[in-house]
Amino acid sequence: MYLNKKRLAHIVFDSDDRASKLFDIVLLVLIFGSVTVAILDSVGSLHDKYGELFYVLELAFTFLFTIEYGLRVWLTSKTFKYVTSFYGLVDLLAILPVYLSFFVANTQLLSVVRALRLLRIVRILKLGRYLAEADFIGDSLKASAAKIQMFLFSVLTIVLVMGTLMFVIEGPDHGFTSIPVSMYWAIVTLTTVGFGDITPSTPLGQFAASLIMLLGYAIIAVPTGIVTSEMANRKRKSHYEKLKTCLHCGFDALEPEDNYCRICGEKKA
Repeated sequence: MYLNKKRLAHIVFDSDDRASKLFDIVLLVLIFGSVTVAILDSVGSLHDKYGELFYVLELAFTFLFTIEYGLRVWLTSKTFKYVTSFYGLVDLLAILPVYLSFFVANTQLLSVVRALRLLRIVRILKLGRYLAEADFIGDSLKASAAKIQMFLFSVLTIVLVMGTLMFVIEGPDHGFTSIPVSMYWAIVTLTTVGFGDITPSTPLGQFAASLIMLLGYAIIAVPTGIVTSEMANRKRKSHYEKLKTCLHCGFDALEPEDNYCRICGEKKA
């Protein structure tokens, strides 16, 4: 029984032999099928014609995914760690919408969250070498978190001030019925989206709107600049950490591919 369970765990969690790869491929096909059914079921004409078939297929997919989730919980040696991990939560969210549909209509359409499970393709197709680049981006975002938080706080302050100002200038007669609504307008204008559902009508209000638009162009690139700068700093630091020092002349910028010192010509140690 122990060996059987160990072998089954290997098939479910790993992807380094024929059986485990086959399991992952079948799982990916089921995920694609489930997401496709959810998408097609949202089309009115198709739902009217094939709604019952779609529902039966969705129940079948959910039944299989429930068995798979139960297997993962049973087979893992670190149940709590798996259940609370990113993949564990995604696996759980993949089956919950259909069960919720018994109580809340149309929630089964939320099963498209199963598309997140396609991230497992990274492991199946041996794309792990790209995870280092993903970690690099993630680390850069984490390092930029404090600066981005200050930026968002500044933007929120601007939105609050300008929203309140527009509420005072335009008032309910021109669609600015409250400060929250005016703040919504300020966000839409500051991000240069411009839905046009609320527009200023007075000259002073239009002047204030113009200032917000110009301000939006000035600050919209700030988060990108913050993250890009952090990425450049980390890349530069990583580069210099790889450099070697010549033991003969002390030149401290030898590249990893250098066989000889570029200053004195001494063979690199």
